[in-house]
Amino acid sequence: MKEVKINFKLNDRDYKLTVPTNTTLLQIIRDQLGLTGTKEGCGKGECGACTVLFNSVIVTSCLVLAPQVDGAEVLTIEGIGTLQNPHPIQKAFVEEGAVQCGFCTPGFVVSAYSLLSKNSHPTEEEIREGLSGNLCRCTGYIKIIKAVKKASKEMQ
Repeated sequence: MKEVKINFKLNDRDYKLTVPTNTTLLQIIRDQLGLTGTKEGCGKGECGACTVLFNSVIVTSCLVLAPQVDGAEVLTIEGIGTLQNPHPIQKAFVEEGAVQCGFCTPGFVVSAYSLLSKNSHPTEEEIREGLSGNLCRCTGYIKIIKAVKKASKEMQ
């Protein structure tokens, strides 16, 4: 298997790795670096469980290959907040009960973070559009939308 050397920034920390060329960003994050917040759902880029920010753009990390990661800046759920110091979006998700089983939550939080970074006062329609790449089987989305609305107010 052919390998590639990659240098990139993940959650404001520099990394240098050598990985097989067919390794995905999701595998790098979880298997190489041990950050398990980003989840693998469908493995086809359709569910949003593996959503990260890649050079400030929302991507499904299961579809990004190792050679593409070289020189990139990546932000995962671990780079948004901590247990001791949660981001307002994370607090709002908990307070609004938008975290049912929690499997999809990291992807939704990353998507909400991206949305609110660009639009601090989104309408409900804009929230729905901003989260449209993420699927949830537990909450019915209403609590997730309420959480994003609440976070937008708290971040002002």
